[in-house]
Amino acid sequence: MGPAVLVVDDAATVRLYYRQILGGMGCAVEEAWNGAEGLEKALVRPPQLILLDVNMPVLDGYSTLRALRREPSLCAIPTIMITTEAGGGQAERAYAAGANLYLQKPVRPERLTNFTRVLLGMQPA
Repeated sequence: MGPAVLVVDDAATVRLYYRQILGGMGCAVEEAWNGAEGLEKALVRPPQLILLDVNMPVLDGYSTLRALRREPSLCAIPTIMITTEAGGGQAERAYAAGANLYLQKPVRPERLTNFTRVLLGMQPA
């Protein structure tokens, strides 16, 4: 199986969308519906890439990302924050929390696959 990717988003339809795109690339996709669950899953089985929503119940994306960056076993995992939030310094806030990339929803499949390939060091399709 290919690289492990953890998708953390409270919307089941969004997780399915990413699962279809990443699965089509050969990635093994794990899902979590909030930041706390995402942290737990990452600690048990560290992924090679994390896709992280900002607005979620229990633990939001910024808090989740800061916690990931403090954890020695998880701090170097590339993380893409993907959100509907625009403007108001959201991208800067994401990068300050430790994001490798900040994207706005909806993300076109080709953009997601291109960025995923770059962050995972995969060959172009």
